[in-house]
Amino acid sequence: MASSAPGRGGRRLISPAAAAAAAALMVLFGAEPAGACYPRLFSFGDSLADTGNFRFYYGNNSGEPALRPPYGETFFRRATGRFSNGRLVVDFIADTMGLPFVRPYLSGRRAEDFASGANFALGGATALGPDFFRNRGYDIGSGRPHLDMEMKWFRDLLDLLCPGGRSDCSDMMSQSLFLVGEIGGNDYNLPLLSRLPIEKIRSFTPSVVAKISSTITELIGLGAKTLVVPGNLPIGCVPRYLSIFKSDKKEDYEPESGCLRWMNEFSEYHNKLLMEELEKLRKLHPGVFIIYADYYGAAMEIFLSPERFDWNFVES
Repeated sequence: MASSAPGRGGRRLISPAAAAAAAALMVLFGAEPAGACYPRLFSFGDSLADTGNFRFYYGNNSGEPALRPPYGETFFRRATGRFSNGRLVVDFIADTMGLPFVRPYLSGRRAEDFASGANFALGGATALGPDFFRNRGYDIGSGRPHLDMEMKWFRDLLDLLCPGGRSDCSDMMSQSLFLVGEIGGNDYNLPLLSRLPIEKIRSFTPSVVAKISSTITELIGLGAKTLVVPGNLPIGCVPRYLSIFKSDKKEDYEPESGCLRWMNEFSEYHNKLLMEELEKLRKLHPGVFIIYADYYGAAMEIFLSPERFDWNFVES
């Protein structure tokens, strides 16, 4: 669940996504900005990484708030379809790499449109397809985008970029950076908001992680050599959840942060399974760099020490 706190007139609190971006950049490049060590960036995920696919997929009249102000007001000065008042993690990564902001896949038509990569992330996307949930008695809607759909778009793009065959894309794949996520959050958000029992939702996690793993495996099979895989955010700190699942029991909250303990423990469970799976993939593919981006830890720094991030600024 993506959220932002832009405020109006005065001081702004840096978003969890911005902190996660800083963490990812530190992992990739160290403390100093890097040059364009990767000529292309490809991104998959949900609203935390969507740079504009949502408006092309659903249309400008979908009623989504991200298609109008105040979204985009602190950097782009207009709504771009990003679920943020400014830039996203993928934007910060591209900027640090010396690349233009990653173009939404659905906004391009020619190979030249994707000279610096493409973004397949789409707001509301799940890791698992609708059939998975339907077979377990829960309907998320047949038109819901998901990771397999994003991978199909990517394969279609490879056919466009390498008309002589995908084997011609090997150099491009090996020299590109892949951001695989964050994805999976909506596999939990949708049933949580429908009040499905957490025990039932927890049973989805191995399948969510397996889908992320199979996507990484497919990308590696196509030639990818460097992949960044973010974990889930501390959803127990999301204001909407704090309101919906408000409790009179003191033990339901973390004393340090005030966040819902059981929800953050669930995020940590997802991240634990994901990190274990990534370690297995590293052993299977020793020549591939698979980097875990700790979005949870980066965001918790804000909730534990908000005064460190309370800046009087507008992005420029």
